[in-house]
Amino acid sequence: MTFSDFRMRLSCVAVLVAAMLVVAPGARGGALKAPSAEVLLTVTGDIAVTNDGDAAVFDLPMLRAIATRSFTTTTIWTDGEQRFKGVPLEALLDRLGVTAGRLKARALNDYAVDIPVSDAVAEGPIIAYRRNGKNMSIRDKGPLWIVYPYDSKPAYRSEQVYTRSIWQLDRIKVIE
Repeated sequence: MTFSDFRMRLSCVAVLVAAMLVVAPGARGGALKAPSAEVLLTVTGDIAVTNDGDAAVFDLPMLRAIATRSFTTTTIWTDGEQRFKGVPLEALLDRLGVTAGRLKARALNDYAVDIPVSDAVAEGPIIAYRRNGKNMSIRDKGPLWIVYPYDSKPAYRSEQVYTRSIWQLDRIKVIE
């Protein structure tokens, strides 16, 4: 093999690797498996990764497998500091290949809010499934609640952010 042939093959490999990284950013981690427990969250719309037709459906073990984050904060709906644990919104959207747009988040009772994808940042909101060490029941704002670390920034203590803090979350539609 000549040096020219070697360079050509190396260039082809580099182009192939770069294309894989650019074309499928949401496919990091591969395809989503099917849920093995009760589905808690269904995500539809402009997503790159699915496991149920055009939707991505998640049970609790699947959400936990994406990533977990915990923080303690006060809320306007509870007394005293609360310890929340959940999947970072940023990690969920990254897993699904979502980079822009807005989220139409809906609760079990059809209450809906719009959340800009730009809210999904490191150290930002989580989709909480535990509060104070316990899974949240429907009666206790669960099983999923979008919670911001309200005490970490003054910007998170605004009426706009409070309206985005939807509990009993069960559906998200990603809209361009």
